[in-house]
Amino acid sequence: MSDQQDYNCIIIGAGIQGSFTAYHLAKNNKRTLLLEQGSSHGQTRIIRKAYEHDFYTHMMEECYLLWAKLEAEANVTLFRRTGILVKGPEDDVDFQQFRSILARNQVPTEILGPEEFSQRLPQVNLLAGEWALMDTTAGVLYANRALRAVQRVFQSEGGVIKDGDQVTDIQPGSTVTATTATEVYREESLVITAGPWANTLMALHWTTNTTTVVMINVCYWKEKVPGTLDISSRNPCFVQLGVEGSQYHFYGLPSNEYPGLMKICYHMGSETEPDESDQQTDRTDVHLLSQFVSHYLLGLEPEPAVVERVCTLSCCLQVTPDHHFVLDRHPHHNNIIIGAGFSGHGFKFGPVVGKVLCKLSLGQMPSYDLSPFKIQRL
Repeated sequence: MSDQQDYNCIIIGAGIQGSFTAYHLAKNNKRTLLLEQGSSHGQTRIIRKAYEHDFYTHMMEECYLLWAKLEAEANVTLFRRTGILVKGPEDDVDFQQFRSILARNQVPTEILGPEEFSQRLPQVNLLAGEWALMDTTAGVLYANRALRAVQRVFQSEGGVIKDGDQVTDIQPGSTVTATTATEVYREESLVITAGPWANTLMALHWTTNTTTVVMINVCYWKEKVPGTLDISSRNPCFVQLGVEGSQYHFYGLPSNEYPGLMKICYHMGSETEPDESDQQTDRTDVHLLSQFVSHYLLGLEPEPAVVERVCTLSCCLQVTPDHHFVLDRHPHHNNIIIGAGFSGHGFKFGPVVGKVLCKLSLGQMPSYDLSPFKIQRL
């Protein structure tokens, strides 16, 4: 076992949040090591400014700019604009929040009344009392491609990535010591962005109960009559609010993973442990999705064509009670930074989350109000 002291900062977790943190640190001329501890999954994610909270919409302004910058640096397309349909009962609190925040922040938006909706989206059922709006800036992020791109730029700036070297111990102090199966590292600061494994790491020397790990079934659906919906090229992403009997939203997007199918999921799953997700057999979310598709998306088969449930494909989410992120210094150790609890909607924020965590690790004050993301709120 060797003793390494060559890095200013070590980041545990090479998903999109950790990789963008490493990217920004390398841009600040910091010697940075990125340790893989389980990374972001899947080919596609939704990117949008439509949110129920102003602070997320504000962050997305810079996110779009930084995603475009990465596209230019890596010379690769990472985004396809489709718009996102936000649909729900007109008197639904969440729907009104979306509508007012988009207007207040001057996000390009279309309001679709019943007649226009049926003309433009005849394959989608608009129930009595429902309204719809379209955030026209939204679209699809090519997630795996984006992760590879940011890591490639990080390495071109001198950053180092190590796979499969799991951290087994963290010793806080003025210099943080991180021990893996093969190395002992001492560094000025440590950033934990380990996704579902973050609780395990944070429990090594201090008690935390900030997040719950859940597994969702990622489902893909096909048309009843192939080619009638033009799923892959014309349909927007969507968020459906206010479905009777459902506590959480439904969402969908065109699928790169399975051409000709549509990716539709429920925004919550079953509690699990990250290393036991392949043993999870709960299909409650699949049942809810089948009911949703039968009522709202009449052109699709009511049962999914593909359900991703194998461990390497399962979507494990780290969820906080309020579904807001944790972006903070450790309460007792200022040089240990925590990025966690992204609750199934954090991928699109990767560029700004990475910038915030970078600044925290450098002892600087981020430009965003981080009060919604403080760990002590939990």
